[in-house]
Amino acid sequence: MTAHDSRNEALCFDAVSLKRGERMVLADLSFAVQEGELVAVLGPSGAGKSSLLAAATGVLETTSGTIRVLGQTLPLARAPLFALRRKIGFLLQGNGLLTDLNVAENVALPLQMHTELDAEAIRALVAQKLAAVGLAEAAELSPQQLSGGMMRRVALARALALDPPLLLYDEPFTGLDPITKGVIVKLISDLCRQLGLTSIVVSHDVAECLMIADRVLVVANGGLVFSGTPATLRATSDPLLRQFLEGSHDGPISFEYRRQGARAHA
Repeated sequence: MTAHDSRNEALCFDAVSLKRGERMVLADLSFAVQEGELVAVLGPSGAGKSSLLAAATGVLETTSGTIRVLGQTLPLARAPLFALRRKIGFLLQGNGLLTDLNVAENVALPLQMHTELDAEAIRALVAQKLAAVGLAEAAELSPQQLSGGMMRRVALARALALDPPLLLYDEPFTGLDPITKGVIVKLISDLCRQLGLTSIVVSHDVAECLMIADRVLVVANGGLVFSGTPATLRATSDPLLRQFLEGSHDGPISFEYRRQGARAHA
């Protein structure tokens, strides 16, 4: 693993292997994310990107290796794990908005569940978070009245509700039109820079991630195949990375499922 200053680590995977059932998803994965860094995790479908997030939040236990999150080593007992999760904002792939609550109530939910703030303070914080994502006037709308991009922004406001130092994004650009995608790209970048958040974006949208990431990790075929800057990735001549960047069907990443030999497939 590359040398780094552990005092500034937000997240560290040290020789981590992860299984889903009997299938080894990722093996011997080592990397560290520093405080305030925006890191994109790219890779084909089925490569283990979402499993990486599940492991970082303690949902999926490691088969081997060590994970450290915000200075704490996983696994943790129930109470300290829940306390740690309150320091992690998570933008779910499907947004996860509750349809029987309006926009403001969805954003208020973490504050009501995890703080002792009074109703007036919660209303003020909700207004602040909605303003940060450009939805100050949408507080009373129901999720059914929102576009896909607006729902994504409400989910982002809710992920920010507790002012977490670490924010995880699971496929934040999926299903969005090009203009809305650009809005979400700018929001993620601005929030990371302005608030000093550590941000990890898991995605298969290459162009959007390379626009905003400080560093890129690529996972494929059961492991970490690249760690470096967007410029270095763009310039690579590695056949596997070029196949992924160019979307070629022919190359080291197979679309066929194999019971033996290949740990991941597109």
